Order: sequence, then structure tokens, then C-alpha cells
Amino acid sequence: MSKTWYPVIDYLTCTECSICIDKCPQGVYDVTKAPCPVVVNPTSCVDHCHGCGNVCPVGAITYVGDNTGWTPLGGSQKVEESCCSCGSCEPSNKKVLVEYLYLDLKTCDRCIGTDVVLKDVMATLTPALEFAGYTVEYCKTEITTAELAMQYEFLSSPTIRVNGQDICQTVSETSCGCCSEISDTDVDCRVFEYDGEKYEIPPKEKLADNILRSVFGTTDGSCSCGSYELPDNLRAFFDGKKNKKCSCGGDCC
Repeated sequence: MSKTWYPVIDYLTCTECSICIDKCPQGVYDVTKAPCPVVVNPTSCVDHCHGCGNVCPVGAITYVGDNTGWTPLGGSQKVEESCCSCGSCEPSNKKVLVEYLYLDLKTCDRCIGTDVVLKDVMATLTPALEFAGYTVEYCKTEITTAELAMQYEFLSSPTIRVNGQDICQTVSETSCGCCSEISDTDVDCRVFEYDGEKYEIPPKEKLADNILRSVFGTTDGSCSCGSYELPDNLRAFFDGKKNKKCSCGGDCC
């Protein structure tokens, strides 16, 4: 198993056929999200395994840390090996990688709503960026454990990154009833500030503006490697979720 090798799904290309989910025996994908392939256990991926990528009919799967020369079906190798975990040190080559990191897409209204808005924004921006010569990828990752949060240097949910950098320059949070219920503890989640207002679900204009600013270099793109600590708020969420008992008295939830 590997912490530096796992699949990345290009949701703009993916047709949600679920072949990759059926192929993987390691539990890397969340089967409850099928047919949409959501990487939930990246550390369970076998180092240098291309199993799911080899069966993807549209070449929507690449791999973090892949320096083997392997290419997806009908495409070129898209994921380059980075010198650091945040991804900001990767060579761009007019490449735009948009990542959506979140805690929950079943219950949390903020994560679900932001996911819908971001999908719409990407559908609008991608054709224009590709026309300008950029290669665009969009992937989603559910942050299920404290260990995964530390691996991704996750600060707040939900988070949107462009080429490894948070599109928001600061983290602003308010109490989240949904995530508090999930973990049976008080949890704050991200709010998005726009034109002097705070939104639990960001306006499309806010996301589009911040994504384009990140793409064209009008935000601070400095690398913050080595300075990350898991926020107490997230630690409380993961601990509470782990310790919470189902209403039936067991651990089925």
C-alpha cells in the first residue's frame, strides 16, 4: 500500500460507468457513491497499480506520483510527480487542476451545495480555458480520516484548490449543524465571503472569480509545505465521528 500513489479522477471526462469501482478490490473507491467514482481510501491503493486506469474506457484516471510513463486510454500522462504534498511546486505547463475536498456529501448541506455550484462553474469555465490552451482536470476527494486530512493539509470543509492552492486566501467558519450531527460534537465549517457577505454555499460568481484569479496568478501562490497542523476543529470532528454510536446501539453507522 502507498501514501504517495493513488488514482485521480477527471470528472470532466468521466462517464460514471463504475467499471473502475468494480475493478478495484482494495476499497480505494466508495462503493456507496457508485456509479460516481469517489476516492475514499487513497492509502489503500497498491503502489504502481494501474488496474482501474487500464479499464477506464475514456481515460479519465491518472495517478499521483506516476513517473512510469504509463498513459491513460487515448491520452497522455496528466499527473506529474510533485516535489511536495501541497502541489504548488508542480510545473504548470498551462495545466489547471481543480480539487474539491470535503467532509461529507450525504448529509452536509454546505458540501452538497458547494459541489453542485462548483460543477456548474467548471462546466462554464472549462471550454474557455481549453480554448486558451489549458488542460483542465477536476477531481473530488472525501476527507474521511484525520490521517487523510494531514496528507492533504486540509484546513476547512469544503475546500477548493487550483493547482494545489486554496482559492480562498483566508479561512472563515461558522457552526455547521450537519457536521455537528454527524460527529455528535460542535463543528464549524467554511463560509465563503463575497461582496461583504458570508455564504454557506458560495455564489457562482465568487467561485468563478477566485478560480480564474488562481489560474492567472493574481493570488499568492507561495508554498506552505512543512507548516501544516491539523486544526482542532477537524480533529474533534474525526474523533467524534469515530466514537459516535448508531441509534441501534451498534457501530453500523
